[in-house]
Amino acid sequence: MTARTEAGQAPDLLYSEAEEDLRAAVRSLLADRADAPSVIARTESDTPYDPQLWKALATGIGAAGLLVPEELGGQGATHREAAVVLEELGRSVAPVPFLTSSVVATETLLALGAQDGPAAELLAGLAEGRQVAVVAVPFAAASADVHASVASGVLDGTLGPVADAAAADVLLVPTADGLYAVAADASGVRVEPLVALDLTRPLATVTLDGATGTRLADAGAGARAVDRGLLAGAGLLASEQLGLAEWCLTETVRHTRERHQFNRPIGSFQALKHRMAQLWLEVVSARAAARNAADALATGSPDTPLAVAVAQAYCSKVAVHAAEECVQLHGGIGMTWEHPAHLYLKRAKADATAYGTAGRHRDTVAALMELPAP
Repeated sequence: MTARTEAGQAPDLLYSEAEEDLRAAVRSLLADRADAPSVIARTESDTPYDPQLWKALATGIGAAGLLVPEELGGQGATHREAAVVLEELGRSVAPVPFLTSSVVATETLLALGAQDGPAAELLAGLAEGRQVAVVAVPFAAASADVHASVASGVLDGTLGPVADAAAADVLLVPTADGLYAVAADASGVRVEPLVALDLTRPLATVTLDGATGTRLADAGAGARAVDRGLLAGAGLLASEQLGLAEWCLTETVRHTRERHQFNRPIGSFQALKHRMAQLWLEVVSARAAARNAADALATGSPDTPLAVAVAQAYCSKVAVHAAEECVQLHGGIGMTWEHPAHLYLKRAKADATAYGTAGRHRDTVAALMELPAP
């Protein structure tokens, strides 16, 4: 699936036939199960997740196990395929825990290198869609963040805000003693939903009060594994932001062609043409950055930290800009609850602070390039 055939050769960022087939399957599913009215209705309910949608995506299409090797029950695919799924999820802002469970938590467990034992068993459960796991660190964290303590095997502490904790069966909790897997419904575990800006990716505070769990790794290995998971999350989040921006651009162009003023489509006015042309250039550039990050993760490139930092520093801004333009250029209808534009703006704003802000990623770029910090 990857494209580097010789050392130093530039990656092929074009989509393969298999990737396009995967895109078609995911898009078809989301069109049936996660159209705008369905997503809005779900955000207004007490259960923001659609278990049937997640089951269809996770097991019907096999998306949950894309990053898991075949010998552990997964699909044995790469981050490029996972990125395609996230592009489509970004286009529909579907409320499913793919990023947090199938990417971040899965990558964290894979980084432990276990071929058997509790970590391997949990990976198999995630790959089969039987379980959902999240890493219990703040959604804005870019590295392992320890807020839980362990004494005599008992965990205590308050963690959060944790994305998708309400949908999790298992919490991966980094502590000074190591990385623990804690059942979300275990005694001493309390998950309290928070009022989040992005209603399609709920946040929650996790309180551990005498909870017990399974130790998966020591402190050093656990922190490195969590850092790897968060790096993958940041890199593939750029693909979600790309899909979001593409939807906003497409819908804005469609609306400005259909909406007429002074007996002309408003999209024919030069001022709006310039704005949409600028946005198109930004989206095309975002695609290159997001695809490069996904390819770097897939190939294990030594430039992966740089590729991820560049993608996040750029794609965060583009997604927010695209969503803002979508709301504004839709006029009055863009301000209504019934139109989905507000969902995209909220997701873009929330994503801009996830796994490290754009400013933090720019600092990373400067450090890796040995440039003065911006």
